[in-house]
Amino acid sequence: MKRIDRLYLEEPVYGYRRMTVMLRREGYEINHKRVARLMRLMGLEAIYPKPKTSVPGLNHTIYPYLLRSRHATGPNQIWSMDITYIPMKQGFMYLMAIIDWWSRYVISWRLSNTMEAGHCVETLRNGLKRIGDKPHIFNTDQGSQFTSDQFICALKKKEILISMDGRGRALDNVFIERLWRSLKYEDIYLREYADTEALEKGIRAWFRKYNTKRPHQSLCDETPANYHLRPEDYGAQDAPWWRNNALVVQGS
Repeated sequence: MKRIDRLYLEEPVYGYRRMTVMLRREGYEINHKRVARLMRLMGLEAIYPKPKTSVPGLNHTIYPYLLRSRHATGPNQIWSMDITYIPMKQGFMYLMAIIDWWSRYVISWRLSNTMEAGHCVETLRNGLKRIGDKPHIFNTDQGSQFTSDQFICALKKKEILISMDGRGRALDNVFIERLWRSLKYEDIYLREYADTEALEKGIRAWFRKYNTKRPHQSLCDETPANYHLRPEDYGAQDAPWWRNNALVVQGS
């Protein structure tokens, strides 16, 4: 699973069959059925447009992607959330996080040993409480955690517009995908945490550095915290596009 995670970061277009070939080339004796099972457990799916969209959960509603050709012009307009697999020396955990599209600021995060919707809801609530504001649009993938009634109701209660990536299109949520890549190559893979306590402490330190100290090239080498907490210094603008009636449709 650790090797699959690294290969997936390098080649996110690989499904379980190509992943099996790559692992066999490296000497792993493994068949495609086991690779498929492990990738499902890790929440990994090859990135490419699919001709059909499967239903992520029984009776779950899929919401349209609202962000094509749209850009945030200030903080708290668009937030994105995702879940990633975190390898450890023994075992693994899941990490969920929320990022602001304009500032790349990590709003909230949470470690868990499952990908249940309740953990996602708590991450959302903690983010709203910490920032003291809410986004106009909240974007996720079509995972069953995010299409669940529990998570959808938490967003609707706050009157937040719901946006979901196209199936198999992780690039619709590109900012948080880049966040995972940076976290894993700069910290997780280098340290190989031995236990959950050390992992949580390490991730907290890395996110603190990412938000407040690490220069961000797309922000003209400024930090996400400066952009998010002092938006007037970095050209934040009023953006009327979210008031477009076409974006207000929330589904049934």
